[in-house]
Amino acid sequence: MPRRRFACSLAVLVAVAALCPASASESFPFGSELMLDAAPMRGSKRIPMLEIEENGAASIDLWCTSLRAQATVADATIAIVPGDMPQAQCEPERQARDADLLAALTQVTGWRRSGEVVELSGPTPLRFRLPTN
Repeated sequence: MPRRRFACSLAVLVAVAALCPASASESFPFGSELMLDAAPMRGSKRIPMLEIEENGAASIDLWCTSLRAQATVADATIAIVPGDMPQAQCEPERQARDADLLAALTQVTGWRRSGEVVELSGPTPLRFRLPTN
């Protein structure tokens, strides 16, 4: 009986461990496109994306425009310094959303990864997903 109880307990422990999200020690996905976890804006299929290379070079695709940036990623911290934002050629609502998202990106201070999800923490938390195709 004790052996059977031990085997059942072990089986439950293995099943629970398999269902738990990946540990926070997962590495930052350098060189991968990270897609903002948001629906496209009405009238567009575009969703903002962020890509950071190991050397810190970053590209940011916003709702309306794209720009280059410099990022520093270490352990669980991150800092993003954008380059100059080009003049946007789209409607004011998209330009405002670009400005809001860019401001949020410049204020992030931490990151954590859980499987295909990368969360950036700061005054406005941002959630990105790795493409699964």
